Amino acid sequence: MAETLEMSKKDLIELAERRLDADVREGNWSVSEKLALTCRILFDGGHDSGLAGQITSRAEAGTFYTQRLGLGFDEIAPSNLIKVDEDLQVVSGEGIPNPANRFHTWIYRARPEINCIIHTHPPYISALSMLEVPLAVSHMDTSPLFDDCAFLEKWPGVPVGNEEGEIISAALGDKRAILLAHHGQLVVGKTIEEACMLALLMERAARLQLLAMAAGTIKPLPQMLAVEAHDWVSTIKRDMVTFAYYARRAQRNHPDCLAA
Repeated sequence: MAETLEMSKKDLIELAERRLDADVREGNWSVSEKLALTCRILFDGGHDSGLAGQITSRAEAGTFYTQRLGLGFDEIAPSNLIKVDEDLQVVSGEGIPNPANRFHTWIYRARPEINCIIHTHPPYISALSMLEVPLAVSHMDTSPLFDDCAFLEKWPGVPVGNEEGEIISAALGDKRAILLAHHGQLVVGKTIEEACMLALLMERAARLQLLAMAAGTIKPLPQMLAVEAHDWVSTIKRDMVTFAYYARRAQRNHPDCLAA
């Protein structure tokens, strides 16, 4: 006999969340393994742009992990990540960081709750950024970005100076994502899993937006329902289970991604 057919939507949401909390466990990956998997996941998701883009994760106070300059996302493994300080001096590992990592320092300083930053130049985001229009979140699948994506409408130039760090961190504010005009995208997360999922979603949202714009006028989501959808998907356990799926795909596509 079914016992849930008379339950309210609110009660069903709470039931689903309890089941998710009870069933989903965090993966056994280390921070460096999660970063390597994220690089391969994003490579498969179309975020590859040569050597452009940076993925970082906060380490000890004033330091963070990132990929070594000269390696593409499809080459990153735990063994070739480096740790740098706020001056981009290498603390551990071999090689040097991308100089554009400088603006990550500004974001980490402004957002102490953030532990991962992903900045990439995927094609649909980059194409949309050329139009100087903000991201339109108008589909259920991309609702985690609803009212959670800022927009920097003027390009401040290559992000290797402190000025760009100040501008980008201020424009991001308290949101989890930002579309950078004539540049690309940036997302932040309390966890690596959260940031990775947001980066994938942002490129999908841009692709959907460009397709919809070519066909007609984009219609907005109802505010209350969009907020509900945003909060429904934006949980630690959902990020974990979704990341695990993409991680399995990445390991099949890149057997060397967790190699020592």
